[in-house]
Amino acid sequence: MYASFFGLKHEPFSIAPDPRYLFMSERHREALAHLLYGVKGAGGGFVLLTGEIGAGKTTVCRCLLEQIPKRCTVAYIFNPKLTALELLKTVCDEFHVPYKHERAGHPTVKDYLDPLNEYLLKTHAIGLNNVLIIDEAQNLSAGVLEQLRLLTNLETNQRKLLQIVLIGQPELRGMLARPELEQLAQRVIARYHLGALTESETAQYLRHRLGVAGLATANPFSKRAMRRIHQRSRGVPRRINLLADRALLGAYADGVARVDHDIVDKAAAEVFGPDERVQALRRIAPWAIGAATGAALATGAALWLTRDRAEPATRAAQAASTAAPKASAAANAAPTPAPAASASASAATMPGANGGRSEPRLAAGR
Repeated sequence: MYASFFGLKHEPFSIAPDPRYLFMSERHREALAHLLYGVKGAGGGFVLLTGEIGAGKTTVCRCLLEQIPKRCTVAYIFNPKLTALELLKTVCDEFHVPYKHERAGHPTVKDYLDPLNEYLLKTHAIGLNNVLIIDEAQNLSAGVLEQLRLLTNLETNQRKLLQIVLIGQPELRGMLARPELEQLAQRVIARYHLGALTESETAQYLRHRLGVAGLATANPFSKRAMRRIHQRSRGVPRRINLLADRALLGAYADGVARVDHDIVDKAAAEVFGPDERVQALRRIAPWAIGAATGAALATGAALWLTRDRAEPATRAAQAASTAAPKASAAANAAPTPAPAASASASAATMPGANGGRSEPRLAAGR
């Protein structure tokens, strides 16, 4: 729709796994190297590749299939929501192993396991390796994973006869960390977790796909827009495709040839919904309000207790400060005897020289 408007031959951001648009970042190359090591030189066991949804696990798997050695047969299972019996049947079907039911009634594990073991021994004898790839392996139950472990018991003195590659989302790692799957975890010979693209890799990814789509003019995304695409997509390739495609469509609808960060934000709201940061704030807002209210109440209670405990001491201090001026005023108001009166009193009580009391002196003029 918008391809000719931007000078493109094709729409560059389809989520279909078109090999023409393959972009191998450093992380994707490392993941592929781990898988190739497990398939070519490990001699059997499990190889584990995990990554976020849309991180490019299928892209790496396709690259692996293109580089599988010639003398190697591959069975690929993309829908692993199976029982252990259904899984064995599917493995036999993928390897084109004929089987039959020895007893009437329901099939048994032995009906599939025996012919599969015979097939693996025969192919090993003629120098062929066998690889079983299971995509979306996080959907496997613990019982099915244990059955897969038992399949790796098919071996010779030199090597195991079946190489199993498990590809899944991050929860697959948590599953293999369970105590009941310890034996399987110990048979993982190579593992890699595929992370998201960095900001610079996101810009390279956008330029790469635009170039493959035939862009002959300037990049329609500004630097700030590409930075915003990385932020809102979190560097996940599938999210980058969805966001970049909608941003180009939005710019085309507005009749502008340059995608800025505002157009990216609008496209992100249409594709992903509100900004994840806003959603996170909304999720924690009730908790934050409750916590703030609790903190305020606790602070108020502490202040009340402090005031209640301080009041007696405060009242005593106030009483003491009030009593001090009163005592000082009373002391200042008490009469002080005159010095003459004191001297007369002393003379009246003083004994005479003859040992008797002296008579009072007559006033002058008497």
